[in-house]
Amino acid sequence: MKPARFRYARAASLAEAAALLAAGHGETKLLAGGQSLVPMLNMRLVRPAVLVDLNGLAELQGIAPTPDGGLRIGALTRHAELATSPIVGERAPLLAEAARHVGHAAIRNRGTLGGSVAHADPAAELPAALVALEARIGMIGARGTRVVPASEFFRGLLSTALEPDEILTEIRVPAQASGWGFVEVARRPGDFALAGVAAVVRAGPGPPFRCEHARVVGFGVGDRPLRLTGAERLLTGAPLDAKTAAEAGAAAGPACDPPADVHGSAEYRRHLATVLTESALLQALARLERRLA
Repeated sequence: MKPARFRYARAASLAEAAALLAAGHGETKLLAGGQSLVPMLNMRLVRPAVLVDLNGLAELQGIAPTPDGGLRIGALTRHAELATSPIVGERAPLLAEAARHVGHAAIRNRGTLGGSVAHADPAAELPAALVALEARIGMIGARGTRVVPASEFFRGLLSTALEPDEILTEIRVPAQASGWGFVEVARRPGDFALAGVAAVVRAGPGPPFRCEHARVVGFGVGDRPLRLTGAERLLTGAPLDAKTAAEAGAAAGPACDPPADVHGSAEYRRHLATVLTESALLQALARLERRLA
């Protein structure tokens, strides 16, 4: 199929893009990597009056270290760059690992971090990684700039805190001093995950070491990146060992509300969440042990 007719505008600056978006009164779409938008255009699931191309805007590009040991990542950063960037690998390795699981090479070469975050597919890897990393999402609109925690940004199925006249500009990832794990199950490499889990675990003073803080986030198991709060509560204050990981995995299931389709039942996806939580936590604990040794 071919898309319905629209007017194309290539923004020369972020200010121009914001003005075009505001002038569209909800009839304007923003083009970044286009890996989700273009198929939706072709199937006429969306029919914008105006398509504003953001590619080339310097304000939305680049990965830069921040003084606190974190990262500032421009919204137009490609998945492939996230996966291979040395500084992302050093300061936010969970994010780099999540990017390596996105689609196929052609998709990673064009798709953008900002596009994935704004699209908010509940089976997507990068939104879940950002919630686990306690990242913050920067936006600009007619009312100025604002920053929203990733945990509050995702509202539901393909729904976010981004207002119709706002542009997602950057992602801020805080410094990490934690063990991390990332696992998913997909029918084939490059497919959307049937279920997945991203986990971050921080140790308290020791020895013996106990969990001081944990973030466990499931994807493909709800209508958004879903914090598995039962697992997080069980981990906090508990010994950092395989027994705790298994118990936290068993506690992950009740928080899940997965969909059912031809690829897997809701019960199957809920079971995957428990198994993958244990696996992600074992990865995180192994990395913590190496850090603390």
